[in-house]
Amino acid sequence: MNKKVMGYVIAALVIGSMVVFMIRSNMNDAKPLKEVAVVDDVSVATDGETGLGQGDLAPDFSLETLDGTVIKLSDLKGKKVILNFWASWCPPCKAEMPHMQNYYKNYSEDDNVEIVAVNLTTGEKLGLKGVEDFIDSYGLTFPIPLDKEGDVMDQYQAYTMPTTYMIQTDGTIAQKIIGPMDENMIRNLVDSME
Repeated sequence: MNKKVMGYVIAALVIGSMVVFMIRSNMNDAKPLKEVAVVDDVSVATDGETGLGQGDLAPDFSLETLDGTVIKLSDLKGKKVILNFWASWCPPCKAEMPHMQNYYKNYSEDDNVEIVAVNLTTGEKLGLKGVEDFIDSYGLTFPIPLDKEGDVMDQYQAYTMPTTYMIQTDGTIAQKIIGPMDENMIRNLVDSME
């Protein structure tokens, strides 16, 4: 067998081994199937399971804002919720915030929407002062709870910033967005929610 053919055989074995490893790994990580219904060609969980998938009930949490107001996600049931995770040092978060504020100011009341922008305080380089300065410089008026321990970040697997969950009026997750949104995108996502 010549060297070129031998190289192809070795490459095929390596790739095949990787594929088998990935399949086994995914099978071990797979969650058991849950009962779903198809609504407007979208699979939706019907068992009321809490989780992070489309149709799952969004995990509940309680966090305080800078002024001590407690924000509890389950208290917002009946509203559409834009649950956003951000940090003041994050460039995409800085780009997104004016769009979120414009949407909140101009459309949130008519659209029955609440924006909850969770600050990932554990990663703030300037601490609470940096968060305050950021809120003031962008004129943000929507609730900004502080995730001081990183528990809600872990609960929502918000490791890339910004990460946003669109939550419907029944408390289920409609969609997860990783990366910044602009005002038009926010409006379209809200319009597609129940």
